This record gives sequence, structure tokens and C-alpha cells, in this order.
Amino acid sequence: MSSRRSRITEEEISELISKLQSALPEARRRGASRASASKLLKETCNYIKSLHREVDDLSDRLSDLVASLDTNSPQAEIVRGLLRS
Repeated sequence: MSSRRSRITEEEISELISKLQSALPEARRRGASRASASKLLKETCNYIKSLHREVDDLSDRLSDLVASLDTNSPQAEIVRGLLRS
């Protein structure tokens, strides 16, 4: 049995690049000007890295907050409730 590879068309690539551009905050600000696919992929990687850093920072801040709370306080219950959501 032979395996077939599905090929993506240039039209599909253009559509995906357009969707990616609309998903990136920096690319949206540029509006109608089109970035090259290469530049857009680099921007996407940088944006994802910045999101990872932001998540790590928020996680650290939340850990510090939880560690500083009295476990029986109303504030601790609020935090626990938010984490369960």
C-alpha cells in the first residue's frame, strides 16, 4: 500500500498566513500592509515566547500571593474559588 502525502496549495498557505496575521496584535496594527511569511512566522514565535514569559510571571505572582495568605482567611477562600473556576 502506498502512502499519499497531502499537498497544501499556495492559496491555502496564503489563507493561513492571513489568519495568522489577523491573530497577532502587532500584525493587526500594521493593517493592510502585508508582511512576508518569514517575518510573520518570526513575529509569531516572538509573540508566543512573550506569552510564555507572561504566564510564567503570573504563575510566580500567584504562587507568592497564595503563600502569603492565611489559609483560613476570606481572601484565601476567594483565591481558591478563582482557581477552581
